[in-house]
Amino acid sequence: METRASLGAQSLPAREVNRMSAPDTALPASISPRVVVAGAVGSIVEYFDFGVYGYVAVILATQFFSSGNPTSALLNTLATFAIAFVLRPVGGLLFSHFGDRFGRKNALAATVLLMSSASGLIGVLPTYAAIGVGASALLVLARCMQGIAAGGELGGAIAFVAEHSPAHRRGLLCSTTQTGALAGVLLASIVVATLNQTLSKTDMTAWGWRIPFLVAIPIGVVGLWIRSRLTEAKSFQVLSESDKTESAPAIELFRSYSKPLAQSIGLSILLFSLYYVAYVYVNIHLQRVVGVSSKLAFWSTTFTLAVSVICMPLFGALSDRVGRKPVFVASSILALMLAVPCFMLMNAGGLTAVSMQVLLGLVESALMGVAFSTIAELFPTRVRYTGVALGFNIGGVVAGGTAPLICTWLVSVTGSPIAPAYFLVGTAVVTLCSAITLNETAGSALKP
Repeated sequence: METRASLGAQSLPAREVNRMSAPDTALPASISPRVVVAGAVGSIVEYFDFGVYGYVAVILATQFFSSGNPTSALLNTLATFAIAFVLRPVGGLLFSHFGDRFGRKNALAATVLLMSSASGLIGVLPTYAAIGVGASALLVLARCMQGIAAGGELGGAIAFVAEHSPAHRRGLLCSTTQTGALAGVLLASIVVATLNQTLSKTDMTAWGWRIPFLVAIPIGVVGLWIRSRLTEAKSFQVLSESDKTESAPAIELFRSYSKPLAQSIGLSILLFSLYYVAYVYVNIHLQRVVGVSSKLAFWSTTFTLAVSVICMPLFGALSDRVGRKPVFVASSILALMLAVPCFMLMNAGGLTAVSMQVLLGLVESALMGVAFSTIAELFPTRVRYTGVALGFNIGGVVAGGTAPLICTWLVSVTGSPIAPAYFLVGTAVVTLCSAITLNETAGSALKP
């Protein structure tokens, strides 16, 4: 049904034959801007919330856990950060079940509503000083809600945008969903950096940290409104009207698509580890290990995110031209080679540290630019939501939410400021091995 093809090798007549032989996967000639915005807005909400948590982790440690041991309190805060990732596969299974059976639209609306509600809850929680361990428990509960929502968001957004995209631009258009993810973290970084710049340390610790969590509420309302006006892609409509949707997508996924699932997990390992190291942990590392000011650390992260947001669509477009596999393999090799030197030079502080964070961020930008289209193309329409959701979220559990915790622990145990680099090297090896096994899918029709 589907042939391996690249943009340079596949002729127009061949694409027409492909459309005629698979009408249920007929590719659109263009894509509505509303689809692009709808795909990105959930990622903006999700990663804004996750980013804010990481950027104010040092403050949250003092507000929600016992202050007897600052390092222990920070580790508890980062462990709570990681809890949300443990529940991402649960959210992925829950929302993707309905998304693959009944459509992506309503599932995507529900995820953005749950995510923004959970973030708003964190913004109004009482602190440890007020109710003791109950505050810690409520923070964990809110993070669990975020994890479930995030698990359902990712697969649905990828499937939705991929199914609306023309084949020759799928890499570029799917990258916009990931651009939304970075834009969310960038927005979080800007908000937190601005608050650190304008508020005193006392005010920021006392109440200023709540503001970014409350900002998630109006963002979520806008996202819900946008997604409520969407329509399903033609490929899913045909599948639904012919009564060919899977009654148990997860069972079919494990039974018939275990190899693509394993590939997607492997591809996600470095994606998640480098994301949370470059954009979240380095912020903590610069303050606690290198000794730079919180203002420089936040603005360094903000600049890194801005550069990455600008470059990500370029990497997505590059994958449309040269293929998904070359971009994935090259990015993995770069991460493998640059991790240790970047952390060694980062410890010099100043502009050198900023440059090294930007370099790591660019490698991550390349991975994110190609990842969504690549993984969407591994699965057929009837299990695409479930396959993408589980692949990404299992990778997130293994190497995403645990990344700041593992890196902080490694530095604490080894006493070496470059210890986090070894974590990146390990995850880069896993993703490189997965990328090598890929068959090229750029420019070809999605699986029916």
